[in-house]
Amino acid sequence: MIDFLDTLAMDATKTIDSGYYKTAASTNKPKVSLKNTILQCKANPVITEIKAASPSLGTIRSQVNPKEIAHAMEKGGAVGISVLTEPKHFQGSLSALIQAREAVKLPIIMKDIVIVAEQIEVAAQIGADAVLLIQGLFDKGCCEMSVDKTVAFAHSKGLEVLLETHTAEEFQAAVETDADLIGINNRNLATLKIDLNTTKEILKKNGDCSKVVVSESGIKTPQNLRFLRKAGAKAFLIGSSIMLTENIEEKVKEFVEA
Repeated sequence: MIDFLDTLAMDATKTIDSGYYKTAASTNKPKVSLKNTILQCKANPVITEIKAASPSLGTIRSQVNPKEIAHAMEKGGAVGISVLTEPKHFQGSLSALIQAREAVKLPIIMKDIVIVAEQIEVAAQIGADAVLLIQGLFDKGCCEMSVDKTVAFAHSKGLEVLLETHTAEEFQAAVETDADLIGINNRNLATLKIDLNTTKEILKKNGDCSKVVVSESGIKTPQNLRFLRKAGAKAFLIGSSIMLTENIEEKVKEFVEA
């Protein structure tokens, strides 16, 4: 069976080589701390996600207006917005992040298959406040630099780092880094299968983790969020279930108030 994470890494290399990340766009907006916004949140800290498609679902939303969607997410009470910029498998774009940045004051995460420094430079340039890195890609040797050097480079550009993991081993390695937040992806990127118990099992063994832990993927209902909150997650990244709904503001509010 082909490991889909390998496919993502190979396609990311092709996208980089195509010149996709060479952009003249830039913004001077001050950076906003996603970590602090989560820690200061009085309700459920929900990070919403703007994405048009995914490898598992195909097209999620045919008409995507990043400004309108970001504004609705902000009104619904989101603490931050993750914007897919990977073009092939998620139909993302750098333009979507730029438009979302212009529309809201929330911290913005650039979510991509980040393997080289150029992508981090672009994230900072176009207005992202944080960047998502994947521990599994570092473990596979797919990245230009080590995880520690990549995190340090992101910090040097004024970006916070959400370092995503899926296994207990990846989580333990990530906790040792200077990443600002640690993500636990309930989706296995090798097989694309989802299991919410992934977060529960990892945090059962690492309950004393001092990092802000974000549970990602598979959160479809308020009950799912409450399950993950009880398991020890401090924040929740929710994409497809929000993008699939007609009234985004109300759907976000439903999770925030769960």
